[in-house]
This record gives sequence, structure tokens and C-alpha cells, in this order.
Amino acid sequence: MGAVVFDSIYARAYSSKYRYTYKEGAVSLEYAILGFLEVGPRTGYDLKQRFDRSVSGFWHADQSRIYRTLEKLRECGWVSQEIVAQTDHPDRKPYSITKPGRDAFYQWMEDCQSGPPSRNGFLVQLFFAGLLSDEEAIRLLTDKKRRILDVLASFPERYRLGKAYEHDEPERVDFFHWLTLDSGVRMRYAYLEWIDDAIDRIRRREYEKGREGAVTQWPPYHDNKAAAEAEAAETSDLDSGANGGRRMT
Repeated sequence: MGAVVFDSIYARAYSSKYRYTYKEGAVSLEYAILGFLEVGPRTGYDLKQRFDRSVSGFWHADQSRIYRTLEKLRECGWVSQEIVAQTDHPDRKPYSITKPGRDAFYQWMEDCQSGPPSRNGFLVQLFFAGLLSDEEAIRLLTDKKRRILDVLASFPERYRLGKAYEHDEPERVDFFHWLTLDSGVRMRYAYLEWIDDAIDRIRRREYEKGREGAVTQWPPYHDNKAAAEAEAAETSDLDSGANGGRRMT
């Protein structure tokens, strides 16, 4: 099933009966915000802080865009807002997810999204690196390695990894949040390993073998297709059980 999407037309049409539209593969800020609000009410400022400390490594959003999106979600009926009076501070205006918003979020969660962006400037450079000298090609790969190491070095502070930092989500929710960081760390270390291997192959002049010198592991698609399909079927059969966190209230 495709993900739920909305636009200004459907926001205006929300007055009497909620409507869904579907768009396969939709990925947007709206659903990230709905996910955070499903965990609990938050102000726009709270959401920005959560973005910066969690999903910013794979989904960036600035403060103004978050507020614009919240307003669209409110007009569409997917979130509501209340005013909480405070005596010594400005009133808080937290947002909460509504039933239509919750339905939209879980519809989207059922549609497995695409992975990394299809545009990668570094890989375009690498594609044409055969026009460079060995030293220049190695320098390109080394620069990429340095940038990845810089990103990894920023993780402890960026994602508040110290034990002194407290996290207010339930343990099960927190577990899946941190799985995304684990994914990012592991993929970067795998990339570093690939870069070292690529540099080593350039130095050994493996490029003289052409394709055979470049591709060391071909995807065993045909051998594993049946096993993958069987595993997917088994996972589908198990969906009805052990669903410990679905639909928080």
C-alpha cells in the first residue's frame, strides 16, 4: 500500500470528511514529524531539538520548514495544537497527533521506503577517475575517507551519546531510534573498508584487468532469490504476533 500524502487541496477539503490519497514511495518531513508526535506532544522548538539529536544524519530539517509543515499538518487535520499557560515563561504551544494523522503515519510505515539518494557526486567523480593519474584517483578516495572519519568523530556530541544525557522515550522506542545510528556507523565503517581496498587495488594496478579487477563480489541474486522470498513470506506470517509497540496512545 502506498503512503498517505496531502496537499493544500486536501487540507481545504477536510471540513466534513477526511480523505486519503496515495503515492508510492513518498518520503517527507510530514511523516517524521508525525512519528515524533506519536511518541508524545511537542512544540516546534522541541521537534527541532529532536531532529538535531536523532534523525539529522539522514533527514535534515531547519526550524522554519518544521513550523511550515506543522501548520500544513494542522490545516489538514493531522495534528492539533493547544496553548499551555505558564506564569514565568511564554505560553507553550505543543502539537499532538490526531486520529487521522495517526492513521496516515501507520499507512506510511507499511510502505518500505527507498534507501540513500540516487544522486551521489562522489560516485560521479569516481566514475570518471580513470581519466586521472593513479595519484589523483587515490587522493580523491583519501579525501572521501577523511570526510567519513570527520563525520564519525562528530557522532558522540552530535547524537548525545554520553551517559550523562537522558532520553525520555520508552525503552522499546529508544531502541529503534538507536538502530538508525548503528546503521549509519556500520555503513560508514564498511565504506572506509571499501575505500582502503580500492586504493590498494589501484596501487596494484588492478585496473589493467578492467571490470574483473574492479568488481570483487557480484550480488548472488539468483542463488539467494528463493531464500529471500521464503524469508519474506515467513516474516509476513509472523506480523500478527509480537507486535509490542504498534499504535501508541
